[in-house]
Amino acid sequence: MKRRKKLSLSFLIIALCFSVLAGCGGDPSSVKVKIGEVTRSVFYAPEYVALSQNFFKDEGLDVELQTIPGGDKTMTALLSGAIDVALVGSETSIYVSQQGADDPVINFAQLTQRDGTFLFARKAAEQFNWDDVKGSVFLGQRKGGMPQMAGAFTLKHKGIDPAKDVNLIQNIDFANIAGAFASGTGDYVQLFEPQASIFEREGRGSVVASFGVESGYLPYTVFMSKKSYISKNGDTVQKFTNAIQRAQAWVKDHSPEQIADAVLPYFDKTDRDIVISSIKRYKEQDTYATDPIIDNKEWNNLLDVMENAGELKERIPVDKIVNNSFAEKAKDSLASQTGK
Repeated sequence: MKRRKKLSLSFLIIALCFSVLAGCGGDPSSVKVKIGEVTRSVFYAPEYVALSQNFFKDEGLDVELQTIPGGDKTMTALLSGAIDVALVGSETSIYVSQQGADDPVINFAQLTQRDGTFLFARKAAEQFNWDDVKGSVFLGQRKGGMPQMAGAFTLKHKGIDPAKDVNLIQNIDFANIAGAFASGTGDYVQLFEPQASIFEREGRGSVVASFGVESGYLPYTVFMSKKSYISKNGDTVQKFTNAIQRAQAWVKDHSPEQIADAVLPYFDKTDRDIVISSIKRYKEQDTYATDPIIDNKEWNNLLDVMENAGELKERIPVDKIVNNSFAEKAKDSLASQTGK
């Protein structure tokens, strides 16, 4: 009798172990892909949708997501092999190319197609005019990053010279910009969502303009990988891009409320209504790309923005560090499945 009890207990323990492993480890045949995102933001909503709606899992991918603050740190992680795929501004791939990298970084799937920042005024006039910015203290983004370059590009087109017409502050780290404004620094600040919506709720001012709308379409945030990784793992990259295309279509077809509910697990410290407000603002200005393809017009606008900022050594053709083949196949595959 005692022996039977011991055997039963042993089998129970083994069964529990298998149950735990199945629940935590997922399909052992799935392919592990490590993503490094430059920041955690509702600006990247389709990425979180791909995770929460199991689009990556459906493709047989086990995706591990980590946030690596700063484009330079994210790119370092990619180049060193600490991550497989980076979600970061496409300008970083150009910087790597300009340095003559032996193993260039290739953009293969666009996630956002507009700048994600807004001009936030501490004391907004009833009717905003861009000339109001002249002579103000402007709390901007880091030099050489896409938010700063898109901001400078917009200001120039509005007849404002950032070097002469405003008191420009650029020496504050990205993570501390909102805090600096909240503590009283600056008349205007360049903010992403959901921070802009949070500040509006707190009565710290209001959004008066969108740098995304003003700077036009461009491959703002893109999934990229080293050329060597793509060459060795083409099937994985295709499956990854398929999942992103499905997520982009899902975001296009669903309401801000539905999208917010899908991404909320990644923003557990942010109120649902703030997430909804942020996503609504991004959807209304066509921020989220509807497919992962980077077209020539978008790419050339990116080069114009970088050239205006003095960060471009030469105009790099789109086909040099962009591979659209995965995005095109993903788009065609989804169209054949849905008839859209």
